[in-house]
Amino acid sequence: MATSVHWPIIRTLALHPKRVAVIDDRRSYRGIDLLGAALFIARAVKQSGTTGPVGIMVPTSGIFPACAFASWMLGRPIVPLNYLLAQDELQYIIEDAGIEVVLTVGPMLDHLGFTPKVRSLIKIEDVPMKGLPPIRWPRGAAADDLACLLYTSGTSGRPKGVMLSHGNLRSNIEQIQEWVHFTPDDVMLGVLPQFHSFGLTTLTLLPLCTRMKVVFHARFVPNKIVQSFREHKPSVFVGIPSMYRAMLGVKKATASDFESLRYAVSGGEPLPEDCAKQFKERFGVTIAEGFGMTECSPVTHWCRPQDYKQHSVGMALPRVEQRIVDIESGRDLGPNEDGELRLRGPNIMQGYHKLPEVTAETFDEQGFLRTGDMARIDDDGHAFITGRIKEMLIVGGENVFPREIEEVLDSHPSVSASGVVGLKDPVRGEVPVAFVQLEEGSTFDRQSLIDLCRANLAGYKVPREIRVLDELPRSGTGKVLRRKLAELLDAEAKA
Repeated sequence: MATSVHWPIIRTLALHPKRVAVIDDRRSYRGIDLLGAALFIARAVKQSGTTGPVGIMVPTSGIFPACAFASWMLGRPIVPLNYLLAQDELQYIIEDAGIEVVLTVGPMLDHLGFTPKVRSLIKIEDVPMKGLPPIRWPRGAAADDLACLLYTSGTSGRPKGVMLSHGNLRSNIEQIQEWVHFTPDDVMLGVLPQFHSFGLTTLTLLPLCTRMKVVFHARFVPNKIVQSFREHKPSVFVGIPSMYRAMLGVKKATASDFESLRYAVSGGEPLPEDCAKQFKERFGVTIAEGFGMTECSPVTHWCRPQDYKQHSVGMALPRVEQRIVDIESGRDLGPNEDGELRLRGPNIMQGYHKLPEVTAETFDEQGFLRTGDMARIDDDGHAFITGRIKEMLIVGGENVFPREIEEVLDSHPSVSASGVVGLKDPVRGEVPVAFVQLEEGSTFDRQSLIDLCRANLAGYKVPREIRVLDELPRSGTGKVLRRKLAELLDAEAKA
């Protein structure tokens, strides 16, 4: 029991039954409310006559942890389902994971426009929750027991199920807490989807383990989020760069709205320098970056305010070992040298579901996870992520990472966001092509953007083309999907 991820949370909720643990768009949940809901849902899952993993498809809310606890009480792993996927993608995950029962809500099915094919579909609003909940002694779990299957979108092919054990999730929560030291007086606010590892561990499990109050919002509406800051006065906000940029667009927002913040954390993708600078100048808030991967439960690095360095994702969390490896020779590199970041620790995944060969390829001979990210570590132990190996362009024999070009484009006042990919070229091998999304009310001035790139980048890094899109393709957490941009170029080439 001591190794399961849910037992410490259940114990905390039971010891503080009347303390408000969660506030979402519809209601607040005290400890006793979450436990009661979990017990009622556990009974419904048990009565469904199903076995195996439990699919959870609900908006970011207090219902998600209740569904997760219900599943873990029964000794069954959870599979948080990405409700932004197309029907065939979602159905693939259900079948690949062996899901027989899905917990959801009616409005979610209305939003989807289709009903997933599954043996048992349980709508939470149809679960009887009146009277005393059915008492059940929650099952424990060993450290290596599967707690969660999280499916990654991947750069190509079908999504892969990342197997996270109870020990993985529990370790990551303990690592974060040891590094950052949250207290029951802290309040966390976030809008991250709970089907994503960032939203699952950092926004959901971590605060419930540490007795922080957590405020969930299902949708990111900048004006409403700023209003939520005024109302709940959070000391912790976890978000992605596009959220911080959107809050800069709230004209009535002032520094006083954010004065309660101790930690403004950005993850999911690199934080543009221009966004960080404006947030600091206007609101007096230093946004600190972190780094993680679904395969790592997910957090491996966190830049604390007292250790802040621009562009750094911070130092490695306790018990996370790291190496920087030359991608050609495989030798270990020293401080301030660029190479692949490789990681090892108790929070690293068990492997990919039903993909033993892919799993074996993902770990090196020393048992370190090959992250696929290029990075360097400075003399103080701070990590700086410089790009994705698979997204690296080779222009005339020179390595070029999209992020460097995107940083320059994002600094232009007309650009809201950008994405850079490679276009095959018979002379140079590849050339950069940039896609930009404009700020509302701005006009597209291609030459101005080219001139900015020429002034700040080596000639071979200047984009061959710059195109404007109404909206850049994004993942469920708001990350710009460069692979979708590359697919756009490929489709044009074939046409």
